[in-house]
Order: sequence, then structure tokens, then C-alpha cells
Amino acid sequence: MVLVSTERTPTIRDVAARAGVSKSLVSLVLRGDPGVSPARRDAVTRAVDELGYQPNRVAQVLGTRRSGTVGVLLNDLRNPWFVDLLAGATATLDTVGLAPVLVDSATSRRVGGSPVDQLLRQQVDGIVVVGTTEDEEELRRAATVVPIVLAGTYEPADLGPGSGTAVDVVVNDDVEGAVAATRHCTDLGHTAVTHLQGPGRVGELRLQGYRKAMTAAGLEPTAVPGGMSEESGYAAARRVLTGTRRPTAIVAYNDLAAIGALSAAHDLGLRVPEDVSVVGYDNTYLAMIRHVSLTSVENGTLAIGVQAARFLAERIDGQAHAPRVHQVPASLVVRRTTSSPPAS
Repeated sequence: MVLVSTERTPTIRDVAARAGVSKSLVSLVLRGDPGVSPARRDAVTRAVDELGYQPNRVAQVLGTRRSGTVGVLLNDLRNPWFVDLLAGATATLDTVGLAPVLVDSATSRRVGGSPVDQLLRQQVDGIVVVGTTEDEEELRRAATVVPIVLAGTYEPADLGPGSGTAVDVVVNDDVEGAVAATRHCTDLGHTAVTHLQGPGRVGELRLQGYRKAMTAAGLEPTAVPGGMSEESGYAAARRVLTGTRRPTAIVAYNDLAAIGALSAAHDLGLRVPEDVSVVGYDNTYLAMIRHVSLTSVENGTLAIGVQAARFLAERIDGQAHAPRVHQVPASLVVRRTTSSPPAS
């Protein structure tokens, strides 16, 4: 036997009747229209709560000619840095009725596709670009169609403030984060500190911070390309650790490259931190694993995700703003991979 509930789902008409207002006014309140008087807004809000009314998101989307979705363009899903950023972004988008559509641009390109075009075909209302990307030309074209926010990246560089496009940027203070990581090593007494440099504008800024701290300590900077993966970090660290002037400390572009450096040191029979100290960046869950216990820069990834989603939701809602740059401060989390240099 099938039991059928006789309890009717409340409608917008029911809310209007309970609040003593029109259906159109209820719609204005639900959309957050600022022109509604406080008294009427309170009456509608009470009616919604009392009836347990749930807005019909599909109807709202059809009424505004929006899809109710937001594209999230990731460079590589394997990077754990994305986890906290996505958590902040998706939770914020959910509060305004927007659903994220994730696309891994690295995978899309490997199969010959265009990740940006893929999102546009799904008629997303906007795009959050997470981290350094290779899809710059496609994003330039997309910026003429939908709102775009760059999260944790400055690329494409010609889409930010001063470009004439309404594209917001939400980033970490990469210079000061790298300064903190490098200064930590020099304060411990290290004089041979090598930086594993990463790609893009973020890589340039972290290199700038590293050089700034080394110069302030009266030391000669030494940087080598280190990439942003465990494999590239391993290869770069192995080269410098077997070179003629072996560093006693390594400041990596991110946690993945730092994990690669830890593996390279282990394979070469070097102890961390007794023989070589290693510092990462991003303070991902990898750094927090007790067996790893990596000293790393906390870059406020969750906050970046939250702010990026807020900016995009405002753009989708039609709010006009000059292009904005929001910077989240960085701080160093010291764990067990750093100590004073070995005695000469």
C-alpha cells in the first residue's frame, strides 16, 4: 500500500495571504530588493518562517533568465590547495542559491577540449578561476559574456583592475608570505637558503618576497625553477641538494613542491631538519599530517574562496563595481621540518 501525504506544500500565494501583501511584493522580499519597507519585509519573513515556505529555485532562475550555476575553473584537481578554497566558495554560493559546476582544466585540455567553452555551453552565470591557469585567451573572451573572479591568481593579467573589464581579484599576500618563510630560515641561522620557484605571477611575487628577505639578511638569493607539483619539486630539490653549494634550507613554492623536496632529501640520505630545513606554502592538509609536520605559510585559502564567491554573486546580481583586488594576509605555521642549520 502506498501512503500519500495530504499535507500541501505552501506556495508563494500562501505566504502573500498570511503576510497580507501581494505575490509580487513577496517576490521582491525573496530577491532582497532594498525598496521594500521594513514592516512589510518583516511580515513576509515571519510568514515564510511560520509556513516553512521553500522558494522554488527553478522558477526563480526561469524568471531571471539565469541558470543558477557558477563555473569553477580549476587548474588541477590533484592540488590539495583547492580544497579549502572550494569549501569557502561553495558554502557562500549556496547561501545565495547558486550551484557550482567544477571543471578540471588540465584534464579537459588533455582530451582536446576547452574548459572555458565547456562552462559557457552550460550557460553558467559567472566563473571563478581558481589558481594559475593556461586558459587565458578563452577567459578573455568569456569576460565579455559573464562575470569572472580570479581566486588565488592574477592571470589573465590583462583582466584585472585597469584593464577596462569588470573582473575582481582575490589573492593571498604572496610577497609577505614568502618573506615570512624565508626570514624564518635566516632567523634560525641559515645562510644558504634556496627557493624553488613556481609559475605565473604568484610565482614571481613569492620569488620577490624570498629575495626581499634574503637581501635584508645580507645574503645572496639562489632560486631555481621548482614547479608546483611533487614531481617537479623532487627533481629541483635533488638537483640543488647534489650541487656544489648544497643549501641548508629550502623554501618551496607550495606544499606539493615541498613534499617533493622532503622525498629528495630522504632518498639522498639527508635528515630533515637536522641536515636540511624545508618550508612549504599554502598550509594544506598535507602539511598538517603528523608524520610530515611541514612548516608552511598559511595563506587564508578558505577566506579567499568566501570573498571570491561574494564578489561573483554581487556581479551576477547586477551590482556595478570598479574592478576590485582583495588581499588576504599570510602567516607562518612552524612545525618540525625546520631547525637551526647543521654545525659546520
